[in-house]
Amino acid sequence: MGSERRWGITLPLPAIGLADQREVVAGLSALGYTDAWSSEVSGTDAFTPLTLAAQWAEDLRLGTAIAPVYTRGPGLLAMSAATLANLAPGRFVLGIGTSSPAVVQRWNGIAFSRPYQRARDMLRFLRRALAGEKVTEQYETFAVDGFRLDSPPAVPPGLALAALRPQMLRLAAAKADAAITNWLAPGDVPAVRAVVGPDCELVARIFVCPTTDAEAARSIGKRLIAAYLTVPVYAAFHAWLGREETMRPMLDAWQAGDRKGALAAISDQLVDDLFVHGAPGACRERVAEYQAAGLDTPVIAIVAPPGADVAEAVRALRPAF
Repeated sequence: MGSERRWGITLPLPAIGLADQREVVAGLSALGYTDAWSSEVSGTDAFTPLTLAAQWAEDLRLGTAIAPVYTRGPGLLAMSAATLANLAPGRFVLGIGTSSPAVVQRWNGIAFSRPYQRARDMLRFLRRALAGEKVTEQYETFAVDGFRLDSPPAVPPGLALAALRPQMLRLAAAKADAAITNWLAPGDVPAVRAVVGPDCELVARIFVCPTTDAEAARSIGKRLIAAYLTVPVYAAFHAWLGREETMRPMLDAWQAGDRKGALAAISDQLVDDLFVHGAPGACRERVAEYQAAGLDTPVIAIVAPPGADVAEAVRALRPAF
């Protein structure tokens, strides 16, 4: 999806009301940012921040990272994507993924069943629907009978798939235009790149806490690591990357219900590997290490320490190129 050097940011920005982010978002291109990618867990949805950004910033590539493939039906997901693609012609990427059992099953009451097949089927459906085709198809995990977009986008959006381990990474390389990954160190990038191959765009969200207070940053990082890496799919991802023994004490404590013990079992080294922190210049250099290792599009997620000026952090973390 293009060969220019990319540098992204996660929207919405923390600690600033969504409606109050216009000035910062409008200035991102001038700072050198090329991309803005949303997220969707339990805050804003994936599409609304990008709808605003499409009006506020005319040069940014916009992407969802990610919209879950269970929580919207196929037709609704296609309509949301087509709407944004029409608002930002040629610069929208629909990033989809399976999300997690907590989001899908516990929070939305939908069975988290056969994730690989669901992602594959949704990619197949979206490719046809966003091209304006009328779709009648019995997929393995759902059926669509006679769906056609009323206003298909003149430029269909690119498709990206959230992927961690080899099977899903290979699916992204084969059926999508990009693979989106998460929670990895620069030294992990070659392993992921080796699976997706040289021609699939590789996108990764990178959590960045721009502060020189290492103790505070590591405390924040440990809480995030405990929240994410205890999810089975992330635990399996890091086992594949070779961290099974490193993470075992944290996982054992978490599974036993000992949340304090799980936090205490996370080493500073693990935080420093996976969570970028330090002075803004050092953070930028660390993010650039991901690109040097084979990442195409780093997407910075600013983790704001208490009292931080987020708008200033955005300016300070701009690309050096």
